[in-house]
Amino acid sequence: MKTKGTYKFVLDILIYILGGALYSVGINCFASPNSIAPGGLTGVGVIINHISGFPIGIFVIALNIPLFILGFKELGRYFLFKTIIATVIMSALIDITAVFLPVYTGNTLLACLYGGMLTGAGLALVFMRGATTGGTDIIAKLVNRKFKFLSMGRVILLLDLIIIAASAIVFKSIESALYAIIMIFTSSRVIDSALYGADRGKMLFIITSKPEELSGAIMKSVSRGVTMLDGKGAYSNDVRHILMCAVRRHEAAKVHEIIKSIDSRAFIITTEAGEITGEGFKDIYTP
Repeated sequence: MKTKGTYKFVLDILIYILGGALYSVGINCFASPNSIAPGGLTGVGVIINHISGFPIGIFVIALNIPLFILGFKELGRYFLFKTIIATVIMSALIDITAVFLPVYTGNTLLACLYGGMLTGAGLALVFMRGATTGGTDIIAKLVNRKFKFLSMGRVILLLDLIIIAASAIVFKSIESALYAIIMIFTSSRVIDSALYGADRGKMLFIITSKPEELSGAIMKSVSRGVTMLDGKGAYSNDVRHILMCAVRRHEAAKVHEIIKSIDSRAFIITTEAGEITGEGFKDIYTP
């Protein structure tokens, strides 16, 4: 057990380093040279660096220290420990790599897109190993704890908007703020794709008069499990047979064809499944 724990800890560190390296390239090569503040404490660091030349990484660590202290009870020891390590590694790499990484100052749109992809990929690696990079995440947790009506997502969005507005004032360019929004959006999409993209799919609820025949055809043709649910029409009080089936995106059309060929009168509800875990999809995994 001790050997397994050591291996897991070393793997965490290596992935934090890789994630920090990708994030550093995104900041030092694309965001900072083009006056793009990508939200969060790093965005504040980019603004301060522009004003005074103060290193971005050191600034991020300095601002996180009081947040780590305040968030000790909220985050828990183990999660806080991993977050501190990830934050220190990422912040240190930002300052270390700033010395020798080349900068791109060509097309600003390309800069914010590539900056967003690299920072998103770096953060996704950190999130996959059960940590965050502190900053606005901790602030959002603390605010949500005191004001339950404010979701963490809204708090983080509000803080990012404030930082973006400040960047427009400091850089004296509304375009910098607009590019920052594109970079943040790109980063968030990369994070979502990395964490959930491969396991997104469709969820189908099928109300049918031929549940056995239809479920058998789906399992045989698409090799997906089907769950039978009992229901009752609220108006007619008639018993309804409901099939529930999770499939990958490209399999949904085939399931629709199967339903049409067996029960053309079936009632189908198709929804997006943000993440599907379990047999046939992503394994349930706790880092």
